[in-house]
Amino acid sequence: MEVDSESGFESSGTDRTSESSNIESLGLSHSKLAYDGNFIRSACGMFMAGEIVFGLLVWTLIGGTEYLHVPALGWVMFVSVFCWVLTVILFLLYLTMAHTRIPQIPWKIVGICFNGSASVLYLTAAVISAVSLNVAIRGRYYFISWVASTIFASLAVVCYAGNTAVNYKSWRSKCEDR
Repeated sequence: MEVDSESGFESSGTDRTSESSNIESLGLSHSKLAYDGNFIRSACGMFMAGEIVFGLLVWTLIGGTEYLHVPALGWVMFVSVFCWVLTVILFLLYLTMAHTRIPQIPWKIVGICFNGSASVLYLTAAVISAVSLNVAIRGRYYFISWVASTIFASLAVVCYAGNTAVNYKSWRSKCEDR
């Protein structure tokens, strides 16, 4: 048995191309998605991580209370869950570099439009959440949850707006290179 220098695992000396063709002959395929560790360290990746964390906190804090008694909080829940799901999908697309497999889509413009729209939606959600605090009774558990969700919604606005600015700057610099 030989030890593969790249992976450190023992190999039987078989040809990797024959293994690949065996996989394909069975109707299976192996993934060509890659992990982009640099994305997480980029400004866009950090903003998206913040969007995911703050968005999750917003909808879990509101969802854990009796928010249905305040119809305006239904809008906050819709915005937070909708934006959270789309952000997680985009985050996974960028993290696995799957977006590079679809070059026909202008990903920077998609990022600008999505993050800009999410900024506006989250701004309305944060304002509605803050105004809805008047309905809550101070000292109750849901009052504290609603205050915290208002703060996290405001932080999500900052993250989405920052990501919009980063995407716009990146898109603008690509346009000037042409």
